[in-house]
Amino acid sequence: MPASVKQMMEAANAVVPKVTPAQAREMIAKGDTLVVDVRDAAEVANSGKVPGAVNVSRGMLEFRADPDSPSHDKAFDKARTVIVYCASGGRSALSGKVLKDFGFANVFNLGAFKDWVESGGAVDKA
Repeated sequence: MPASVKQMMEAANAVVPKVTPAQAREMIAKGDTLVVDVRDAAEVANSGKVPGAVNVSRGMLEFRADPDSPSHDKAFDKARTVIVYCASGGRSALSGKVLKDFGFANVFNLGAFKDWVESGGAVDKA
C-alpha cells in the first residue's frame, strides 16, 4: 500500500493513461464519454469547465461514482469512457485510479484544465 503522495501518484499514473487535449476532443466527439472535473466548485466558477463536464469535487467522487451510495450520480456508468481532469493533473490521476478501483474500465487522465484551454479547447463559463 502506498505510504506517500509520490507513491500514490506513481500507482495512479501506472493504471490511468494520460490523454492529450486533442485525444480527449476525439473521444468526446465519439459520444458516450463522461468528462469529470474534480476541481472544487470555486475553481470551476473562476475558470469555467470543459463543455458537458460534470463537476464532482475530488472529495465527493467515491460517493457519486458508487451505485450503492445515496449520492450516486447516474452519469457514472461503468460502460462509459471517463475522462477526468483538475487544475494540474494530480487530483485527476488519483480520481482516475479510484474509478479504476471501482471497476470503470475505460478511464483517462486529461490532466490540467489549463492545458485544455491553451490547446484551444472550448470552455463553458455558465
